[in-house]
Amino acid sequence: MAADEKPTASVWTRPGRPQREQLTREQIVAAAIELLDLEGIEALSMRKLGSRLNTAATSLYRHVANRDELIQLVVDDIYGELDLPATADRARWRAAVTGIAAGLRAMTLRHPWIAPELGQVGLVHIGPNAMRMTAGLLAQFEAAGFPADEKDQAVGTLTAYVIGIATSEAAYLSSLARSGRTEQEWVADLRPAYDDASRQHPGLRDGNSARQDVPPRQIRDDDFSYGLDRVLDGLTARLRA
Repeated sequence: MAADEKPTASVWTRPGRPQREQLTREQIVAAAIELLDLEGIEALSMRKLGSRLNTAATSLYRHVANRDELIQLVVDDIYGELDLPATADRARWRAAVTGIAAGLRAMTLRHPWIAPELGQVGLVHIGPNAMRMTAGLLAQFEAAGFPADEKDQAVGTLTAYVIGIATSEAAYLSSLARSGRTEQEWVADLRPAYDDASRQHPGLRDGNSARQDVPPRQIRDDDFSYGLDRVLDGLTARLRA
């Protein structure tokens, strides 16, 4: 590394400071998550978080260098919500991967503001909980029989699908929350306009009519499961090949 080149900044690449104060990093992260869940990513500032903790923002900087580091900590803490299988079994790898994928989607929808952060690449993903998830998925694909040079690609393909569709869902649910309406009300209000717009496109109209009595949440769940099954069908075909 050149003398004037700065290393990539990450909370995970420097040692933590001794906890000598009553306020801890864990308390800061927990309060940040509460704030983010209530008001979204735009509302997070060190000053606002300090007020929430009844302390000055300068006290927070003794534990995290800046807002970006705080977000890294918060994202990894939320990754800790995932329930991963304790073992990897060749006969059950697909069921295990399906469970992990469903858990990752559910985690994202519980915290919709996190979706764009999950799309980040690089050091933000080297926190202990994120690494635990990735290692857990790799173990399942290894047990399934994927060769060493394909395990990472299989994990990347799966997580790209899950994070992609969960990001879209999270944006949609955030819009719903801001509107103050239920999902059922939102869809009912939109249906007449959709029916009118699709008159010239019978295929669109027929597909929409076929599911008009299905609850919107079930449609989202079914669509997620359909896409996940097709991704896993493709990966299973690679094993058979």
